[in-house]
Amino acid sequence: MNHNVAKMKLKNLYGSLLICIAVAFCCAQVSAQVAGEEYLRDIRKELTKEWPANRTINLVFHGHSVPSGYFKTPEVRTLDAYPHQVLEELKAIYPTAVINMIVTSIGGENSQQGEKRFSKDVLVHHPDVLFIDYALNDRRIGPDKARAATEKMIRKALKRKIRVILLTPSPDLQVDIRTPGNELELFARQIRDLAARYRLGLADSYEGFRKLAAEGVDITGYMAQSNHPNRKGHSIIAAEIVKYFK
Repeated sequence: MNHNVAKMKLKNLYGSLLICIAVAFCCAQVSAQVAGEEYLRDIRKELTKEWPANRTINLVFHGHSVPSGYFKTPEVRTLDAYPHQVLEELKAIYPTAVINMIVTSIGGENSQQGEKRFSKDVLVHHPDVLFIDYALNDRRIGPDKARAATEKMIRKALKRKIRVILLTPSPDLQVDIRTPGNELELFARQIRDLAARYRLGLADSYEGFRKLAAEGVDITGYMAQSNHPNRKGHSIIAAEIVKYFK
């Protein structure tokens, strides 16, 4: 009897171990699906070419007021916003490259609105790399509608073999990003999940700011107003993007 009990316990232990291994494997698979540095390898190669072998590389930034350059509303500082900072950094790395930095963002917009004009306002530019940044405003429509709209844009882009980099939300000072499970974190998780599901690039703006806050840094010094970063804040976002180009 004792022998049978021991065998049953061993069987249960073995089953639990297999489940743990399977879960760990699945987690590793999901993590591995987020595109790494190889994602833009061919784009980086194009950026190194010189005239007459080079061509124009189109970088399109689609989203809301943050990539649009809104600082303290209604002031717009285009040259301080992260799309322009990315362009500046890329030109320092690739001096012979011809790069078009195209911003199709609209202040106050969410992903549902952005998806409706996606074909006529975004795809028309034939992006080599597309950046989508709507999570901050998508809180108004909720995660389900936001996910559906974002997936529509992703699928349309991938159908045209466009490289896509998703951005997690930048801060809103009305939300304490040090608190686990806050609403911005929930949207950040959803964006990470979409990046993993479609094997896209991920610029984790939220995590960059969260780490600063966790280290005791007062992130108000990175903000022009409650929901708009200043130049210093935009540099945090730009750094997350430029990683893919180095």
